[in-house]
Amino acid sequence: MTHQIDDRLAAAAFHRLVEHLRLRTDVQNVDLMGVAGFCRNCLGDWVSEASEGALSKDQAREAVYGMPQSDWKARHQGAATPEQLAKMEASVALNAKLRAEREARLDEALDESFPASDPPSMTDPTR
Repeated sequence: MTHQIDDRLAAAAFHRLVEHLRLRTDVQNVDLMGVAGFCRNCLGDWVSEASEGALSKDQAREAVYGMPQSDWKARHQGAATPEQLAKMEASVALNAKLRAEREARLDEALDESFPASDPPSMTDPTR
Protein backbone atom coordinates (compact mmCIF):
# COMPACT_ATOMS: atom_id res chain seq x y z
CA MET A 1 0.00 0.00 0.00
CA THR A 2 1.43 3.37 -0.97
CA HIS A 3 0.85 6.44 1.09
CA GLN A 4 0.42 9.08 -1.57
CA ILE A 5 -0.90 12.55 -0.83
CA ASP A 6 -3.09 14.17 -3.46
CA ASP A 7 -1.25 17.08 -5.13
CA ARG A 8 -3.98 19.55 -4.16
CA LEU A 9 -3.74 18.54 -0.50
CA ALA A 10 0.06 18.57 -0.59
CA ALA A 11 0.06 22.07 -2.07
CA ALA A 12 -2.35 23.32 0.61
CA ALA A 13 -0.23 21.79 3.38
CA PHE A 14 2.94 23.27 1.86
CA HIS A 15 1.39 26.74 1.74
CA ARG A 16 0.34 26.37 5.36
CA LEU A 17 3.87 25.28 6.34
CA VAL A 18 5.37 28.30 4.57
CA GLU A 19 2.91 30.65 6.29
CA HIS A 20 3.68 29.05 9.65
CA LEU A 21 7.42 29.52 9.12
CA ARG A 22 6.85 33.16 8.14
CA LEU A 23 5.02 33.70 11.43
CA ARG A 24 7.65 31.89 13.51
CA THR A 25 10.56 34.23 12.91
CA ASP A 26 11.77 33.30 16.40
CA VAL A 27 12.74 29.86 15.07
CA GLN A 28 16.15 30.08 13.49
CA ASN A 29 17.10 28.06 10.41
CA VAL A 30 20.03 26.55 12.30
CA ASP A 31 17.54 25.21 14.88
CA LEU A 32 15.27 23.79 12.19
CA MET A 33 18.27 22.08 10.60
CA GLY A 34 19.43 20.74 13.95
CA VAL A 35 16.07 19.23 14.85
CA ALA A 36 14.38 18.41 11.55
CA GLY A 37 17.21 18.31 9.03
CA PHE A 38 15.71 21.02 6.81
CA CYS A 39 15.08 24.76 6.96
CA ARG A 40 13.54 27.62 5.04
CA ASN A 41 16.47 27.60 2.61
CA CYS A 42 15.91 23.90 1.92
CA LEU A 43 12.24 24.55 1.14
CA GLY A 44 13.20 27.34 -1.24
CA ASP A 45 15.81 25.15 -2.91
CA TRP A 46 13.27 22.34 -3.32
CA VAL A 47 10.81 24.79 -4.90
CA SER A 48 13.55 25.98 -7.26
CA GLU A 49 14.43 22.40 -8.24
CA ALA A 50 10.76 21.53 -8.75
CA SER A 51 10.36 24.56 -11.02
CA GLU A 52 12.88 23.04 -13.47
CA GLY A 53 14.65 26.37 -13.96
CA ALA A 54 11.62 28.66 -13.87
CA LEU A 55 12.67 30.00 -10.44
CA SER A 56 16.20 30.65 -9.27
CA LYS A 57 17.15 29.64 -5.74
CA ASP A 58 16.99 33.29 -4.69
CA GLN A 59 13.50 33.71 -6.19
CA ALA A 60 12.24 30.51 -4.59
CA ARG A 61 13.74 31.40 -1.22
CA GLU A 62 12.08 34.81 -1.42
CA ALA A 63 8.76 33.04 -2.02
CA VAL A 64 9.32 30.99 1.14
CA TYR A 65 10.58 33.84 3.31
CA GLY A 66 8.00 36.33 2.03
CA MET A 67 10.84 38.78 1.42
CA PRO A 68 14.39 38.64 0.11
CA GLN A 69 16.44 36.24 2.22
CA SER A 70 18.94 39.01 3.03
CA ASP A 71 16.13 41.16 4.49
CA TRP A 72 14.88 38.24 6.62
CA LYS A 73 18.39 37.56 7.89
CA ALA A 74 18.90 41.24 8.81
CA ARG A 75 15.57 41.38 10.66
CA HIS A 76 15.38 37.98 12.34
CA GLN A 77 18.56 35.92 12.24
CA GLY A 78 20.88 35.93 15.21
CA ALA A 79 24.38 34.54 15.44
CA ALA A 80 24.48 30.77 15.73
CA THR A 81 26.03 29.30 18.85
CA PRO A 82 28.64 26.56 18.67
CA GLU A 83 26.04 24.16 20.10
CA GLN A 84 23.51 25.05 17.40
CA LEU A 85 26.14 24.58 14.69
CA ALA A 86 27.22 21.22 16.10
CA LYS A 87 23.61 19.99 16.23
CA MET A 88 23.03 21.19 12.66
CA GLU A 89 26.19 19.44 11.41
CA ALA A 90 25.10 16.18 13.09
CA SER A 91 21.66 16.52 11.49
CA VAL A 92 23.14 17.15 8.04
CA ALA A 93 25.32 14.04 8.48
CA LEU A 94 22.22 12.03 9.46
CA ASN A 95 20.43 13.30 6.34
CA ALA A 96 23.31 12.04 4.19
CA LYS A 97 23.31 8.66 5.96
CA LEU A 98 19.54 8.24 5.57
CA ARG A 99 19.70 9.20 1.88
CA ALA A 100 22.46 6.67 1.27
CA GLU A 101 20.47 3.94 3.05
CA ARG A 102 17.36 4.80 1.02
CA GLU A 103 19.32 4.67 -2.23
CA ALA A 104 20.82 1.31 -1.23
CA ARG A 105 17.33 -0.08 -0.55
CA LEU A 106 16.12 1.21 -3.93
CA ASP A 107 19.14 -0.32 -5.66
CA GLU A 108 18.50 -3.63 -3.91
CA ALA A 109 14.83 -3.58 -4.90
CA LEU A 110 15.81 -2.84 -8.49
CA ASP A 111 18.32 -5.70 -8.50
CA GLU A 112 15.65 -8.07 -7.18
CA SER A 113 13.14 -7.00 -9.81
CA PHE A 114 15.51 -7.65 -12.74
CA PRO A 115 17.27 -11.00 -13.01
CA ALA A 116 21.01 -10.97 -13.59
CA SER A 117 20.55 -12.72 -16.91
CA ASP A 118 17.76 -13.28 -19.37
CA PRO A 119 15.80 -16.52 -19.11
CA PRO A 120 17.03 -19.26 -21.49
CA SER A 121 13.93 -18.86 -23.64
CA MET A 122 15.12 -15.35 -24.52
CA THR A 123 18.76 -16.17 -25.19
CA ASP A 124 18.62 -19.73 -26.54
CA PRO A 125 17.31 -19.67 -30.15
CA THR A 126 16.30 -23.38 -29.94
CA ARG A 127 13.68 -22.68 -27.29
